[in-house]
Amino acid sequence: MSFIIKFIGGVTSLFVLQSCIINNAKQQECIVKQIVVTEIYHSNAADIFFKEANGDFYYINRGMERDLKIKQLEGKVMGKKITLHLYTFWFGYQSNHISQLGLDDEILFTEF
Repeated sequence: MSFIIKFIGGVTSLFVLQSCIINNAKQQECIVKQIVVTEIYHSNAADIFFKEANGDFYYINRGMERDLKIKQLEGKVMGKKITLHLYTFWFGYQSNHISQLGLDDEILFTEF
Protein backbone atom coordinates (compact mmCIF):
# COMPACT_ATOMS: atom_id res chain seq x y z
CA MET A 1 0.00 0.00 0.00
CA SER A 2 2.80 2.41 0.86
CA PHE A 3 4.40 1.92 -2.56
CA ILE A 4 1.15 2.78 -4.33
CA ILE A 5 0.72 5.97 -2.30
CA LYS A 6 4.32 7.01 -3.00
CA PHE A 7 3.89 6.24 -6.70
CA ILE A 8 0.68 8.27 -6.96
CA GLY A 9 2.32 11.13 -5.03
CA GLY A 10 5.34 11.03 -7.35
CA VAL A 11 3.20 11.08 -10.49
CA THR A 12 1.11 13.94 -9.09
CA SER A 13 4.25 15.92 -8.23
CA LEU A 14 5.62 15.45 -11.74
CA PHE A 15 2.33 16.62 -13.23
CA VAL A 16 2.28 19.76 -11.07
CA LEU A 17 5.92 20.58 -11.84
CA GLN A 18 5.40 20.00 -15.57
CA SER A 19 2.38 22.30 -15.54
CA CYS A 20 4.58 25.11 -14.16
CA ILE A 21 6.76 25.17 -17.28
CA ILE A 22 5.69 27.91 -19.67
CA ASN A 23 5.65 26.66 -23.26
CA ASN A 24 3.92 28.34 -26.19
CA ALA A 25 2.14 31.00 -24.18
CA LYS A 26 -1.02 32.37 -25.74
CA GLN A 27 -2.38 35.87 -25.32
CA GLN A 28 -5.61 34.61 -23.76
CA GLU A 29 -3.55 32.88 -21.02
CA CYS A 30 -2.09 36.20 -19.88
CA ILE A 31 -3.18 39.19 -17.87
CA VAL A 32 -2.17 42.67 -18.99
CA LYS A 33 -0.43 44.93 -16.50
CA GLN A 34 1.17 48.34 -16.83
CA ILE A 35 4.18 49.34 -14.73
CA VAL A 36 6.69 52.17 -14.62
CA VAL A 37 10.22 50.78 -14.86
CA THR A 38 12.64 51.90 -12.14
CA GLU A 39 15.42 49.37 -12.77
CA ILE A 40 16.53 46.86 -15.39
CA TYR A 41 19.08 44.13 -14.71
CA HIS A 42 19.97 40.59 -15.76
CA SER A 43 20.76 37.37 -13.95
CA ASN A 44 23.47 34.78 -14.48
CA ALA A 45 20.80 32.67 -16.21
CA ALA A 46 20.46 35.41 -18.89
CA ASP A 47 17.00 36.47 -17.67
CA ILE A 48 16.20 40.19 -17.96
CA PHE A 49 14.37 41.75 -15.01
CA PHE A 50 12.20 44.88 -14.93
CA LYS A 51 11.58 46.35 -11.49
CA GLU A 52 8.91 48.85 -10.44
CA ALA A 53 8.99 51.34 -7.57
CA ASN A 54 7.14 49.10 -5.09
CA GLY A 55 9.84 46.42 -5.47
CA ASP A 56 7.84 44.06 -7.68
CA PHE A 57 9.77 42.63 -10.61
CA TYR A 58 8.96 40.84 -13.84
CA TYR A 59 11.30 38.97 -16.17
CA ILE A 60 11.90 37.83 -19.73
CA ASN A 61 13.13 34.27 -19.54
CA ARG A 62 16.54 33.93 -21.22
CA GLY A 63 16.18 37.45 -22.62
CA MET A 64 19.94 37.88 -23.13
CA GLU A 65 19.96 34.70 -25.24
CA ARG A 66 17.15 36.16 -27.36
CA ASP A 67 19.42 39.03 -28.43
CA LEU A 68 17.73 41.61 -26.22
CA LYS A 69 20.21 44.27 -25.09
CA ILE A 70 20.00 45.75 -21.59
CA LYS A 71 21.39 49.16 -22.63
CA GLN A 72 18.91 49.48 -25.50
CA LEU A 73 16.01 48.49 -23.26
CA GLU A 74 17.15 50.95 -20.57
CA GLY A 75 17.21 53.75 -23.12
CA LYS A 76 13.70 52.94 -24.29
CA VAL A 77 11.79 52.06 -21.13
CA MET A 78 13.55 53.43 -18.04
CA GLY A 79 11.11 55.65 -16.15
CA LYS A 80 8.33 54.97 -18.66
CA LYS A 81 5.06 53.08 -18.41
CA ILE A 82 5.30 49.74 -20.19
CA THR A 83 2.63 47.13 -20.89
CA LEU A 84 3.30 43.56 -19.83
CA HIS A 85 1.45 40.38 -20.74
CA LEU A 86 2.06 38.10 -17.74
CA TYR A 87 1.43 34.39 -18.01
CA THR A 88 -1.25 32.92 -15.73
CA PHE A 89 -1.16 29.21 -14.99
CA TRP A 90 -4.25 27.03 -15.41
CA PHE A 91 -4.67 26.88 -11.62
CA GLY A 92 -4.92 30.69 -11.39
CA TYR A 93 -1.42 31.69 -10.25
CA GLN A 94 -0.11 34.78 -12.04
CA SER A 95 3.58 34.47 -12.83
CA ASN A 96 6.13 37.25 -13.19
CA HIS A 97 7.07 35.81 -16.58
CA ILE A 98 6.74 38.39 -19.37
CA SER A 99 5.21 36.89 -22.50
CA GLN A 100 4.97 40.26 -24.24
CA LEU A 101 6.49 43.68 -23.54
CA GLY A 102 5.19 46.83 -25.14
CA LEU A 103 5.83 50.55 -24.99
CA ASP A 104 3.02 52.71 -26.35
CA ASP A 105 2.16 51.09 -29.70
CA GLU A 106 5.52 49.33 -30.13
CA ILE A 107 6.05 45.69 -29.18
CA LEU A 108 9.60 45.33 -27.87
CA PHE A 109 9.38 41.59 -27.15
CA THR A 110 6.82 38.85 -27.70
CA GLU A 111 6.49 35.10 -27.37
CA PHE A 112 3.18 35.06 -29.26
